[in-house]
Amino acid sequence: MENKTTNVPLIGGVVAAIGAGLCCAGPLVLLLLGISGSWVGNLTLFEPYRPFFILAVIALFGWAGWKLYRPQAECQPGTACAVPQVQNRRKIMFWLAAVVALILVTSNYWVLWIA
Repeated sequence: MENKTTNVPLIGGVVAAIGAGLCCAGPLVLLLLGISGSWVGNLTLFEPYRPFFILAVIALFGWAGWKLYRPQAECQPGTACAVPQVQNRRKIMFWLAAVVALILVTSNYWVLWIA
């Protein structure tokens, strides 16, 4: 059961970060990919929901960090959280996803410098 629910907060946090950056970084990314149209301007409609996405990012990454950095004494012997190699891989994935989420959440500040 643990293997199926381990990545849920991490994946959810990245999806919420995409939602938080959709209004600001979304149009820039689409234009850089060569995708244009009048509908691209409609992505700014997500701006009022941005605080909710940011709260979801903080909550989900907090949950993922708690699950990742809890004491190994709480892990059952033979489970994935008791294996140091698995823990190291999960920590690397967690911090890479956290950096991506930070970039997306702060996109409304740095996208102005690029555009």
